[in-house]
Amino acid sequence: MSDNIKGYVHSIESFGSVDGPGVRFVVFLSGCKMRCQFCHNPDTWQLKSGTEYTVDDLLKKAMAYRPYWKDKGGITVSGGEPLLQIDFLLEFFKKAKEKGINTVLDTSGNPFTKDEPFYSKFVELMQYTDLVLLDIKHIDNEVHKTLTGHSNKNILQMAKTLSDMKKPVWIRHVLVPGVSDKDEYLEALAEFVGLLKNVERTEVLPYHTLGVFKWESLGIKYPLEGIAPPTKERVKNAKRILNAT
Repeated sequence: MSDNIKGYVHSIESFGSVDGPGVRFVVFLSGCKMRCQFCHNPDTWQLKSGTEYTVDDLLKKAMAYRPYWKDKGGITVSGGEPLLQIDFLLEFFKKAKEKGINTVLDTSGNPFTKDEPFYSKFVELMQYTDLVLLDIKHIDNEVHKTLTGHSNKNILQMAKTLSDMKKPVWIRHVLVPGVSDKDEYLEALAEFVGLLKNVERTEVLPYHTLGVFKWESLGIKYPLEGIAPPTKERVKNAKRILNAT
């Protein structure tokens, strides 16, 4: 089956150190339906762009770096939004696990649904996934719609589903001044995360402007123009409320 499935890869990081445990081979798949106002990779939005790979070719490329992974490292698939290419992702992780490789999925959860055929594929995917990095953009649904263009209801449903599965999860949250750093939002997110039974850690990711030039190069107006990164005090406050790293 994998011989016929091809995936679109935006880019690859050979020695990733922040997308899961240990040293990781990080694959950034193309395609994302969300339009996050703080996105630092708008060049990943188009699905059928980047370099086309078969499952076997991509795994062979990753395996060249296996000596550097040691005990904790492995492969992380990020994006874009990797769940948009779930058929390719499923075969890739399945073959990786056959070789004993640690697998991590980095997702915003936007494509998640319990409708078929997606849900059955997702359940199978989790059999070959060691850890999920789930990025919750905002806990308030209306603000989430403004911030990303989409509801968060299915994303929170995915978080609960992963909890029921007891699948290990790291929650990630981008801290944007005036948008997601308000105490009331952070406290609501902390309450939600506290109900989950599978969260190993929560990470606060301070908003930055390093990707603004990409918006400009694509001829797209940057929505958060003028907003500076959060202060150390606000980051510390968010970590305290979320009991985060």
